[in-house]
Amino acid sequence: MPENFMIRSPGASEEKGMPRLSERLQQFRSGSPLSFRLLAYILIFSSLFTLVASAIQIYSDFRRDLTAVENRMKVVETGYAASLARSLWALDQHLLQTQMEGILSLPDIVHLRLRILPDSELVMGSIERGIPTRSHSFDLTYSSNRTTSKLGTMTITTSLERVYSDLEDRVLMVLTTQFLKTFFISILIIMIFQHFVARHLTTMANYARELSIRNLSRPLVLDRPDNQINRTDELAKVTEAINQMRERLNEDIVRQEHDAEEIRKLSKAVEQSPSSVMICDRQWRIEFVNHKFTQLTGYHTDDITGKHPGALSNEQIQSRDNNQLWQAIRLQVQRVGVWQGEINSIRKNGERFWEQLIVTPIRNSAGRVTNYLILGEDISIRKRYEQQLLRQANYDVLTGLPNRMLALDRLKLALAQARRERSLVGVMFLDLDNFKHINDTMGHDAGDALLTEAARRISSCLRGTSTVARLGGDEFLVILPGLSSPEAASQVAERILQTFAPPHRLNDQEVFVTTSIGIAIFPTDSDNSGNLLQHADAAMYQAKNKGKSAYERFTPEMTEVSHERLQMETRMRRALELEEFELNFQPIVDTATGKIRLAEVLLRWNNPSMGRIMPDRFIPLAEETGLIIPIGAWVLQEACKAAIHWEQNLGVALNIAVNVSPRQFRDPGFIEVVMGALEQAGLKADRLELEITERLILDNSIETADILTQLDAAGIRLSVDDFGTGYSALSYLKSYPFDTLKIDKSFIGDVVEKQDDAALVRAIINMAHSLGLTVVAEGVETEPQTQFLVRHGCDYSQGYFYARPAPALEFEQWLKTNERATP
Repeated sequence: MPENFMIRSPGASEEKGMPRLSERLQQFRSGSPLSFRLLAYILIFSSLFTLVASAIQIYSDFRRDLTAVENRMKVVETGYAASLARSLWALDQHLLQTQMEGILSLPDIVHLRLRILPDSELVMGSIERGIPTRSHSFDLTYSSNRTTSKLGTMTITTSLERVYSDLEDRVLMVLTTQFLKTFFISILIIMIFQHFVARHLTTMANYARELSIRNLSRPLVLDRPDNQINRTDELAKVTEAINQMRERLNEDIVRQEHDAEEIRKLSKAVEQSPSSVMICDRQWRIEFVNHKFTQLTGYHTDDITGKHPGALSNEQIQSRDNNQLWQAIRLQVQRVGVWQGEINSIRKNGERFWEQLIVTPIRNSAGRVTNYLILGEDISIRKRYEQQLLRQANYDVLTGLPNRMLALDRLKLALAQARRERSLVGVMFLDLDNFKHINDTMGHDAGDALLTEAARRISSCLRGTSTVARLGGDEFLVILPGLSSPEAASQVAERILQTFAPPHRLNDQEVFVTTSIGIAIFPTDSDNSGNLLQHADAAMYQAKNKGKSAYERFTPEMTEVSHERLQMETRMRRALELEEFELNFQPIVDTATGKIRLAEVLLRWNNPSMGRIMPDRFIPLAEETGLIIPIGAWVLQEACKAAIHWEQNLGVALNIAVNVSPRQFRDPGFIEVVMGALEQAGLKADRLELEITERLILDNSIETADILTQLDAAGIRLSVDDFGTGYSALSYLKSYPFDTLKIDKSFIGDVVEKQDDAALVRAIINMAHSLGLTVVAEGVETEPQTQFLVRHGCDYSQGYFYARPAPALEFEQWLKTNERATP
């Protein structure tokens, strides 16, 4: 049902009724200009129509009355002409007078004039002045004997006073009745119009006048019955159109409020944007900057409004450079539509900073550029990081020396220059002697300090055009361009060796560290950088093999040694996969009874091409390359499995001892590997003994103490291996939860012949026992050595005197046949 109709009960109209005439007139008077004009138009046009119609009617009646008068005179002519002619022929005056009086007595006839031929006349009646008259004349003739004689002429004059009087009365009557009729009909029409149209128009006008944003929810409703006729008339259409307009306005207002909210959000987003925002007009004059721009540059909106973005600086040179930059930016934006890049801007206080800018045009709906948007972001921190990363990418963080990548670039440049100048280039490969031992025993901080001091000493021996770089670890590379002879490189090597002669001060201790140097010469030894590095590396290993603290010039024979080392590393990487490693076992027995207590695991490598390789050859290489970590994990797993195998198949519950390298010990997953091996094999933790080198416990670090504490808490036994070969570790034994101390075989070998060794071994045994440690003597090969150890209370012994290391099957057979194998 349209909302412009009001539902009313059937009796509503009857109860309310038509408004009284006085009320309608009052409404008409009180203010209905349209009704007033309508009434005026109705009265005017009705009056005009009535006047015309009445005039026609009156004129018609007037003509009818005139015609009646004329007809009456013609009747007189017809009726009296013959009698008058006879009376006149007979000269009967009395009769003639009587006849004329009879005519004069007729209505409206007021005057008769009879002209008698030849020259006499007879007049009867009178004509009042000012009274309209109408005359009619006819001849009087007499016929006798076929002759007709004209006797005279009768003129009859009638008065039109009655006709005009009737005309006036009729005009007055018609005008009065027609006016009253027109007036009352107009009033009726106005009342009907007011009821059915004007009042609703007033309602519409009042609704439109009161219509505002606050009352758009109220529809226009007309006070009239709801029926089919009212639903389809013009007022209904207008009402519906107004309500539709109201709905559209409401929708537009909602949309405008949404748009306004979006604009407010966008405005807040721009103002609160973490990026600086600048908006310029088409002439690149600044119109707006947000708070971030002010915070970033120090310029407020009032300071720079109307200025060009490139003209903010007061410095003449800076302003000129900025103008050139912004000219290029403008051309780029016009050509491509966007410019993005990094510029070195300047703040209001003169401080420079790096800024990343994006410049794009703002276009209107027609696609024309109206403004330019400039987004900026302070990237000073990022630029510093980039510079730092660039330096880290090319320089060693610890020493500040060029790294491998930068060194190789400089080497290539030096070789290119040498080719042009036909000169020599010396390439020196340096490796610190025993660096790993110092790093493991004294800690990484001491190792870092040693590397820094080594870099300083090497650099002090070089001239400005030379380059010293750290390749990694304790390896250094020296590039000597523009050499006149190969001996010049040897002289530099000698100076470097001399600078390493004085001791290094590490952790308040004096440490003597030397270096081994390998030298290769361009173009004598090779004409490309890769081969030169390989040759210098081979020469360096040759210097180490000759006793360290030396230098060697490359010779072709060194290539074979270097190739062999590379080949060993390559084959060792696949040794686990190809199952080339095997475990040997050597028993550790009770010195007093000779009963076996545990077995130590020893690693061996059998390669089909290289044969049986001893640990002293491949273990250092494994530690250097990191392969010792997966190899050590395999050893732990297989050792635990072997112990369970002996227990299940031989009934011998031997403990198992496994050596742990420093590199393996410091691996973050070492504890998980140990516990995983025990869990996988099902071996109790107290049956596993880990042998730690003496140099490892000298690294008095939190990490070392934490790992040893966790292993001890798990129930794993800990042993100090090769005690006495390194620095004094006596002060550390009481700090760590060790269970066993193993005396190095170098002391046991001469314990019978040399009193010093004997005294030292006795002291170690007594000291260990006083600390609650079990003592194991390594390298026992003779009966006298065994007797000495028994006399002085050494708990356990290990060596060839009891059994040589044997593969798993041989060791298992030994356990079966040796009666001392039973605990």
